[in-house]
Amino acid sequence: MAPSVESQQLEGKNNNANASVNTIPVVLADEVPQKSRVTVVGSGNWGSVAAKLIASNTLKINSFHDEVRMWVFEETLPSGEKLSEVINRTNENVKYLPGIKLPKNVVADPDLEHAVKDANMLVFVTPHQFMEGICKRLVGKIRKDAVAISLIKGMEVKREGPCMISTLISEILGISCCVLMGANIANEIAVEKFSEATVGYRENKEIAEKWVQLFNTPYFMVSAVQDVEGVELCGTLKNVVALAAGFVDGLEMGNNTKAAIMRIGLREMKALSKLLFPSVKDNTFFESCGVADLITTCLGGRNRRCADAFARNGGKRSFDELEAEMLQGQKLQGVSTAKEVYEVLRHRGWLELFPLFTTVHEICSGRLAPSAIVEYTEHSARLPLLERSALT
Repeated sequence: MAPSVESQQLEGKNNNANASVNTIPVVLADEVPQKSRVTVVGSGNWGSVAAKLIASNTLKINSFHDEVRMWVFEETLPSGEKLSEVINRTNENVKYLPGIKLPKNVVADPDLEHAVKDANMLVFVTPHQFMEGICKRLVGKIRKDAVAISLIKGMEVKREGPCMISTLISEILGISCCVLMGANIANEIAVEKFSEATVGYRENKEIAEKWVQLFNTPYFMVSAVQDVEGVELCGTLKNVVALAAGFVDGLEMGNNTKAAIMRIGLREMKALSKLLFPSVKDNTFFESCGVADLITTCLGGRNRRCADAFARNGGKRSFDELEAEMLQGQKLQGVSTAKEVYEVLRHRGWLELFPLFTTVHEICSGRLAPSAIVEYTEHSARLPLLERSALT
């Protein structure tokens, strides 16, 4: 006898119930989000502070693995110990961030490939001149789903023109790369003084928000803007202006002169950024990565300090010598950036349109005396023409 309609329906319900019981664990397993693993590539002053910020958040946010690996370019300390071993034993980068304890979940790793092996979130924070070599070493060694963020202020100059570090990372490694820039003196953030920063992203706002989540703390406020090139160029070019501010300080020209140099510098930053990348947004220059970073770098920061010393010595001591003496192993970014900017301007026939940027490089290279920083104003009448062309 054929089963009744009622029994068919009941059997169907039972089968469906059994199917649900059998499939629910599978569905839930599939829906469990994978925790992100973070590696910081770089362990200098700013890299160590970045690791401190990030590691404090990975302990609190369930979507991240607790451990944060930090790649250390291995060095032997005067004691004979390896830097990475001392960091892991003491939870302190005794060379580049002395006196500041890092969270215990920061693990120093001197093996670059091992440090990035399992990470799907890569934070690059090394001197910009080393980045191409680092990226080439990592080709084929990172996860396919990895994304990156660059905290690096500088650019590479190729025959075809300037290449931003975020673009270099994306092109060599084939991954998405955001940027983080801002008014960020590392030692002040290390002791948890309030600061701001800006994440620049290209298209994927969801990834940008994840980076914001990873860096944001009550004392380090992070916001995101859709303008990678604008954010990155602000962080890059302000170091050139900071050199100019340092020359002014070293020559004791006063605050009025320094303010004028900063204003003119901001104008050249904006004009050059928009000439190189028309997509750059005006509002970006009013974010932390823009005017705020310019102000703090011209008031403090290693570029201003070394330029001050350079001017006080009449340009007779080289920046390499001053860097070695004053920075305890940290790298001076402004001088190399000034040279790279100069090469871009020279190649495109723009030297006379950017007298401040041009003069800074010529002072750094010894072609002009530091006092020339206020002797270029005869060319400044050209700037309004440039500014109009750049902003249209």
